[in-house]
Amino acid sequence: MLLCGRYDIGKVQDMAAVNMTEGAIPRRLIGYAVPLVLSNLFQLTYNAVDSMVVGRFVGKEALAAVGTSAPVTNLLVLGISGLCIGAGVIMSEFYGAGDEKQLRKELATAMVGGSVLALILTLLGMLCAVPLLRLMAVPADVLDLAAGYLRIVFLGVPFTFLYNATAYALKSVGDSRTPLAFLIFSSVLNVILDILFVGVMHGGALASAWATVISQCLSAVLCIGYVRLRIPLLCIRKDEWKPDRALLLRTLHDGGITALQQSCQPIGKILIQGAVNSLGVDAMACFNVVGRMDDYACMPEQTISSAITTFMAQNRGAGKLKRMWEGFRDGMRIEAVYGLLIGLVTLVARNGIMHLFVDASQTEVIAQGVTYLGWMSLFYLFPAMTNGVQGGFRGLRRMRMTLIGTLIQISFRVLFVFILTPSMGIPGVAFASAIGWAFMLAVEVPILLKACRDQKTVTA
Repeated sequence: MLLCGRYDIGKVQDMAAVNMTEGAIPRRLIGYAVPLVLSNLFQLTYNAVDSMVVGRFVGKEALAAVGTSAPVTNLLVLGISGLCIGAGVIMSEFYGAGDEKQLRKELATAMVGGSVLALILTLLGMLCAVPLLRLMAVPADVLDLAAGYLRIVFLGVPFTFLYNATAYALKSVGDSRTPLAFLIFSSVLNVILDILFVGVMHGGALASAWATVISQCLSAVLCIGYVRLRIPLLCIRKDEWKPDRALLLRTLHDGGITALQQSCQPIGKILIQGAVNSLGVDAMACFNVVGRMDDYACMPEQTISSAITTFMAQNRGAGKLKRMWEGFRDGMRIEAVYGLLIGLVTLVARNGIMHLFVDASQTEVIAQGVTYLGWMSLFYLFPAMTNGVQGGFRGLRRMRMTLIGTLIQISFRVLFVFILTPSMGIPGVAFASAIGWAFMLAVEVPILLKACRDQKTVTA
């Protein structure tokens, strides 16, 4: 995979790598975050295009089947990325400390362990698709279609891991642009294949799943090939390929906690999807659309959080604690500005957003969605703050706090979804989300502020 020929690491400069322990802090954060924002927006295009093409060319039953599978597919992606985030933080520390050999050893360890896990997840997913969807109370008229879609998606899990592991290795050394290039290619290919398979060849919802898997596969292969040929810093030599036991345990600890934390959100969404499913097919189709918008709105907040994490980890590895906290402060300011801006955009464009996904004849679906987005536009500042705080905890390698905070948030969110949706419908989900974010901030912010005060006292 990332095995390279002989090279002299001292003579080869990796121009894409960015040392965040030096330079203007806002410029470093924004320069790192912008390609990540674009990367994740293109990644979200996979699912959005599936929904748009399926909704337009097949019908609302197929749209409901694809939508009800979304929490499961998100669980897979976020669980895998959680493991890669944990490994990426460790690699960032090694890079900040200038220890390139340990950096590559950590990458090799993560690659081997993660590949085994990805294959296991693929097998389990193929076997458990139907029972899992039944637990989500998926209606019988869309169960078989949703299960078929989900099984195909599970085939793409190994490719999803390989891409994410390579991408987070690049991000750990400050290169957020290269993963963007391959995601742009993959997203454009996904759009072309979706239109070809579903719109032209009339392959239905299952064809859109194959389009996604093919795109994921090519994205992984191209990203690995690029690193192998162009980024010697991350090329694993034959003598470095053997996994290191101590690093494996550390990676499983940090990555495992982060994967669990990442997985809590889609697990909660699965429970929320169960509550929405009981409201009927119109509500399911509506929730599919507004869920896509939430993903688009919140994903940049998560990527700014990733910039905060990488910045803090590199500077912590270099022993520059004052600069580390200055970066966290500036990162939170960027989060706040974005949260307010995306709320304004959503408020103005909410009606047009619904018409992008749903035919004008589906008046009930559109009405519920417009109301939901109107309320949610007022709440997007909350996840901007929670994501920034989570990025701070990851930068400190306090992974357990990210897990605790997410458990608090999702528990209150699910609880209030079941309380509010029977009377309010889909808009009740927006209020439940705001309540969950508020409780999360109330617990996490005082703890992070104390950690900041304690470290400043030590270094004073």
